[in-house]
Formats: sequence, C-alpha cells, structure tokens
Amino acid sequence: KEQGMIHLEISVSDGRSQYITCKLQNCSDGNKGKPFPGFIIPNSLVVQDEYVFIQVPVGGQSVHYVSYKRNAFYPMKLPKYTLPKDLQIISTDDNQVVAAIQDWHQNDSYNLYMSESRGLFFTLMLEEVVSSGGPEGNIMIDLYEVAGIKGVFLSNKVVENQVRTYITYNKGRDWRLLQAPTTDLQGNKVYCEQPYCSLHLHLHVSENPYTSGNIVSKDSAPGIIIASGVVGPELTNTNVSVFITSDAGNTWREVFQEEYSVFFLNQGGSLVAIRHTPLPIRHIWLSFDEGRNWDKYSFTSSPLYVDGVLGEPGEDTLIMTIFGHFSHRSEWQLVKIDFRSIFRQRCTPEDYLTWQLHNEGEVCIMGMKRIFQNLKANVRCVKARDQYISQISDSCPCTEADFECDYGFERQTDGSCTPAFWFVPSATSRDCITGDKYGHLHTLHCQGDITVDFGDGTAISYVNISSIDDGVKHIYSKVGIYQVSATASNNLGLDRVILYLHVTCQLEQVQLSAPSVVVKNKAVNLTTVLRPSNVGTVTYYWWFDNKTEPVVTLDGAVSFTFSKEGSHTVTVQASVGNTVHQDQMRVAVYDYFRSHVLAFSSNLDELNPGVSEWREDIGRVVKSCMVTGISEDQLLVTVLPGSPTTAEIFIVPERRARDRATDEKWAHLDQVLPHQIILMVSGRCSVQCAPLVDSSDSGHSGTAVIMLVSVVLMGLAVFVIYKFKRKIPGMNTYTAEQPDKEQEVIPTVTSIAVPNPEGDKLTSLEHVDVQLDSKSRGICVCFYLQLSGFARIYTF
Repeated sequence: KEQGMIHLEISVSDGRSQYITCKLQNCSDGNKGKPFPGFIIPNSLVVQDEYVFIQVPVGGQSVHYVSYKRNAFYPMKLPKYTLPKDLQIISTDDNQVVAAIQDWHQNDSYNLYMSESRGLFFTLMLEEVVSSGGPEGNIMIDLYEVAGIKGVFLSNKVVENQVRTYITYNKGRDWRLLQAPTTDLQGNKVYCEQPYCSLHLHLHVSENPYTSGNIVSKDSAPGIIIASGVVGPELTNTNVSVFITSDAGNTWREVFQEEYSVFFLNQGGSLVAIRHTPLPIRHIWLSFDEGRNWDKYSFTSSPLYVDGVLGEPGEDTLIMTIFGHFSHRSEWQLVKIDFRSIFRQRCTPEDYLTWQLHNEGEVCIMGMKRIFQNLKANVRCVKARDQYISQISDSCPCTEADFECDYGFERQTDGSCTPAFWFVPSATSRDCITGDKYGHLHTLHCQGDITVDFGDGTAISYVNISSIDDGVKHIYSKVGIYQVSATASNNLGLDRVILYLHVTCQLEQVQLSAPSVVVKNKAVNLTTVLRPSNVGTVTYYWWFDNKTEPVVTLDGAVSFTFSKEGSHTVTVQASVGNTVHQDQMRVAVYDYFRSHVLAFSSNLDELNPGVSEWREDIGRVVKSCMVTGISEDQLLVTVLPGSPTTAEIFIVPERRARDRATDEKWAHLDQVLPHQIILMVSGRCSVQCAPLVDSSDSGHSGTAVIMLVSVVLMGLAVFVIYKFKRKIPGMNTYTAEQPDKEQEVIPTVTSIAVPNPEGDKLTSLEHVDVQLDSKSRGICVCFYLQLSGFARIYTF
C-alpha cells in the first residue's frame, strides 16, 4: 500500500472503464498512472489491503485479475471448470483472499474459495453457501468470522435442500455441525443427535449501528458468541430462541425462548438484553455470568417503542442510551441508563479465569495452543480497555490438519489430496515445499523456526513462531534500500522469501541559504539545509520570481545568475515521498555593492532559537544602531543562519544617479570601514567586524582623510576637556542620561576623541554596567570605530 495514492475507475464508454491511479497531492492528467493498460468492466475495481481486483472482458467472458502489493496484474487461477457468474471478495486478512463465487449452475448459493498469499491460486473452501439480497441490492453471504479468535468461521450451507450451520476452527480446512444444547431453558434434556439434528443459527449481521443483529461477538470478549437460531434438522424462521457459547462454539446454552437483542457492556464482562418486538416495552435484562442468570430492570415508567440502543462511545462504556417513542405520533424519547453504580471496583488478576481453545477436545489448532482469560461469574468489577488478555502457549507440531490441498488437488473422504481429473501436476510452475501431500500451511504457527535477516547486519531467529503473531518489528538507523529475507523451516522442509525495503525518513523542514545581496550577471550559489539531513532521495524544485516552470534538481544546491537589478524572490520546494516542504527568501541584485561581516560575542548564541524571525529582529536592531552618514535605504543587514551567530552589512548604491556627494560618502566609508569595528548592545553582546569586502574594481586611498579626521577629533577632545574640566581616562563610562544642566551643552549623540597610548590597536574593552533611572530605561548601544591612533565612540 502506498500512502497518498488514489485509485479511480473512470468510465470511458458504455461497458468500458479504465483503472487510473494518481497521487493525492497532484492528480492532474499528466500525473495519472495506468496500472492496467486495457479496459475493464465497469464497477469491477476492488482495492482491499495489499490486493487490487479487476474484471476484464475477454472473448465475451469476464476474466478476473489480481495485483498483489501493487505489482503487475495476473489472471486469478480458479479450478478449471469453475465459470463464475459473480465473484465477491469476502476477506483479505492474514495475506489470504477468501472469495465467494457463484458458479454457472448456481442461483441462490455461492462457493467459498481461499487463495495463497498472492491471491492467484484458489482452492475450494466450502460449497453451496446460502446467499440473499441486501436491502440496497447488495449480496449477503451467510459467512460470519468470529471476533477475537482467528480462524473461526460460521457458515450456513445448503445440504439436500436444507440449510444447516457449520463451524470451522482452522480457517475452512475442516467444517462440522454445531452441537445442540444438552438442556433447554427450563432444564429439560434435549434429544438431538447429529447429523440428523443440530443447532442452526441466523448469521445476518445488522447494518444498523443501533441494533445488535442476529449474531454478535467482540474482540474484548473472546469465545463469547450470541446468536438467534433453532435446534432441529435445519434452519427455520419459526420458534427462534437466543443461544450463547462461552468456548467459541463447542458448547451452547439457550438463554431466551424469544428473539432478543443482546449488547456487550463493560468490555464484554456483562450483557444487556432487550426484547426484540414491535410492541412497547419497559424492561431490560442484565447478566454478570455470560448469560447463565439474568436480572430484570425497569428503565421507564411508560412502555416505549424501542428504535435502537446506543453506547457512549462503545462497548467499554457503562452508559447506554435507549431511544424510541411512546406512540407512533409522539416525538422521539431518549432514556440514558448509567450502570456505574452497579460495579464496585476495578478488576484485578484474581477476578479472571482462563480457558483453552479447542476443537472437540483437540487443543492444537493451526499449529498452536491458545489460552484466553474472561471474568469469573458474578464478579462486578470494571474492566479496563487493556484487561482482556489472549495468552498463546508454545507452538505444537504440524499435523495434516494444518495443511490444505493445493491448487488442482481435491480432498478425499480420508483427508488425502489427489489431483483433479483436469489437472496435470507436472504442468504447474509452483514449487512444492511440503512433500508428497502437495499442500501448504495455513499459518506460520506450526512448530519450527524463522530467521529474519533485515539487511543491515542484523538477523534474528525465532524458535517459537507463535511469538511473532503480530509481526516482527525492527528499527533502521539509516535510510536506504535493504534486502530483507525470512527463512522458515520445520520437519517437512524450508522456504525462503525476499523483499526489498526502501527506508526513508520524514522530512520536517527545508531551509534556503542564499546571499541577501548579489551582483548582477554574476553566478551565485543557492543551497539548502534539511532537517533531518538523512531523508533519502530528495527532489528540489527551484522557483525564481514568477516563472511558470521550476528548475528541478536532485542536489540541494543550484547556481543561478540574476540579469536584472532589483528585488527577486527565490522559492525552493523539497519533495520526499509524499512530503513537500518549502522555504522562500528575497535576494537584492545590484551592479555593485560593499559588505562587511559582523562577528557577535558567544553569549548571544545562547539566545539564538534558530528561527528566521529572530534573525530578522536582530538585523533590524543592528541596522537601527548604525551611524554611517549615508541613507538608511542603502544599508542592508542580514543575520546568517547557524551558529556562531554572524551578520553581514551591505552598502548598496542609491537608486538615483550617483553624484559628487555620493562619491564623497563612498570615499569616507573607504577610510572608515577597513578598520576594526566593535559593537556592544546593553553590555551583553558584542560584534566585531571583519575586513570590508569591496565588490567593485575601484580602489581608494584614505591617508588624507585619516589625517583630516584625526585633527578634527583631537581639537574636539581638547575643547571638551577644557569646557568641563574633566579628566578622561583611557577607558570611560558613558551613561544614557546626563544631568538637566548638561543636556543644554551635550547633544544626544556625543562624539569624544580618546587618545590611545598603545597606538593603532585598541588593547581592551571592559564591560561597564549602565545605570538608568526611571525616566530613561532601555538599551544602551555603543559603536566603537577605531581609526589610526583614536577611537570614536557613539552612545545612544
């Protein structure tokens, strides 16, 4: 089964259809597949578990095809002279197909057939099974699979124009009549000898979720089956009583001599019965011992016509709602019954008893022994959802009863398998692995062992095969394609199967990495980062601006050249299996630009959550703190993903033509930016710039400008020292607020020249806490621009 795959039957013309498949994410005409190339018969497509069934018109007849695990289609191999008028798929559980086929000579009955694992070769399971038409024109087959116990089926079969009920415990290999109760409801002895007399049951399951139907069983109550039926030579619709079994059909008891609807309560630990009648009622019956004794309760003061019963939300509830009406003209009435006061406490292990599944005393069924647990009689405790337990003992040796006749063979009265008259054994291409019986096992529960090689260097052997009834679990640490093999062996031989397993990892996120500013007509590399990184084969779709066709690659990087200036949108989509994630960013393109890298202090990494919104906020803070003397539109700040946290400042040309003033700004920046820049934000993080990168080919000399700026700064420093008569040490403290008197002299942005006795290099920067009063609280941001012999400080 492939996740996200849609299976469609499309009508082409009268009497012809096509089988089409497509992915849920993209079901356009260009992405539709045709698993079967030809035409199929309308309304013949059936998709169930690992199997796909279709019917194909060939020479005026209908040929049935099957596909196993979505592989190629092959014709289903039925016995040679089985010419089906109709075929109904009953079950595909346990890697076997159970099909009901109406042969060319049948009218009101079907034959049951069972296949091997691929669904290709079918053998007869049971003949002349009763069928009837459903209320919506559907076909109903009298075959019932008992819940909670695998391999147990009940079926009504026509024998000498009489309908009789049969049961099987080995999935159709052997059938027998039901044993009638030994006594009736009044305790009188019942004389009923097989094969002339037995118990016969109505096997119609209710299609209405608010009624119980003629027969009911539950996974949470293994072995308990409740059904309506009669005791006698055949099944009739008169003198119907209700019968119950606690051991999966070996013995039965009569509990009501009229028709009742019986519901499971408390995970099958209790039973609730309501009389099935068109008359109004006002009583219900409750049993705590699997129907052996019943207590009568009144649920309404006035008789009610009951239309249905609803549990809240299911069989494990202790609340039941009965809905109906007091008269045919009245509105619906809802009666909620709360049984919680009846149950005293939670069930404990001491409240359970064990029983062993058997078939007329034979406890080894389909190669294993099974032991179940049910509540003891009259124990009023609340069962938890996980408190019904099926215990499987050690597997038992395989016997003839664990085999069925293979395709082309028929079972004789002595149990042996002989070739049918139309079958030539040498003509078959199938391998015989079970000796001269030429049969195959129903299940893998027989005594033997299985070795599973997972293809990654791990292999496990199972001696008790029944321990892997729910499958084998294995966790792969790496993605890839693995060859998995399983070898099974017992005293009759061995067999080996191989499958190729493609292990993938769920893609959670794709992150696009690209420079924020690039040069026009110059190739730039765009890369991606996947989380997690080992997701297997990934297909990348690169979209640039509003182009209609993407660039498709299998590599997480692509080189692209932008030919136009401006802002461009780049989108990448990463597709792994049925999962698609995308990321998007904008790239600015210019003829030339200049950039500078900022390195933040390590303590900022502790606050980096690794999301794009956080990087945008940090970039906005850095940009708002910049003092460069150029337009804000010419500054772009990008905080790069990853750790350690770094950023890049881009200086781009103005939109208008560059004039003389602009050239002077560029010249000014040429002298300032090559030197060391350190940024401190609230004393908690710092940024240090790397050398400036100039993408243009021009160069500038800054000697004259440096000398001029140095003289101006020195004069300003002398003026400030003289004015305030304050001695400024090598490292000073700058606060965000000055006294009111000084605010008239000192502007908001203060520029102070500080001599550096160590020459061109700023030797140390120590963090000094900034004290703010209640009138001015916020973040103090300082930029230190070091020039030859001086340091310029901006405080905000």
